[in-house]
Amino acid sequence: MKRFWKELVILAVQLFMFYIFPLFAGPTDAMGMVVLIIAVTFLLSIIIGSISKEKLKYLYPVATSVLFIPSVFIYYNESALIHAVWYLVISAVGLLIGSLIHLIVKKLFLKR
Repeated sequence: MKRFWKELVILAVQLFMFYIFPLFAGPTDAMGMVVLIIAVTFLLSIIIGSISKEKLKYLYPVATSVLFIPSVFIYYNESALIHAVWYLVISAVGLLIGSLIHLIVKKLFLKR
């Protein structure tokens, strides 16, 4: 488990955004909260793509999407299930960008 502590910390932050953050949002702040959670998911997936060297990071988009589904039934209604697909897509794109950043940085420092 010590090998995956970076990935687990990022996943814990993601869980915080899905389950704890909506407790502090009012009923009129729903759209802003969704946009903020999507932005945080994008940033976290870039971070995990750029700092993780483990193959486990490629499961992050699926894990993000699956972990969002129970929060739909806790805080939202069934019409919010489509957001699970958005989280899958956004985190996959962020992971790809983070992996590209990792490769570019690795090439720059290995060149010297």
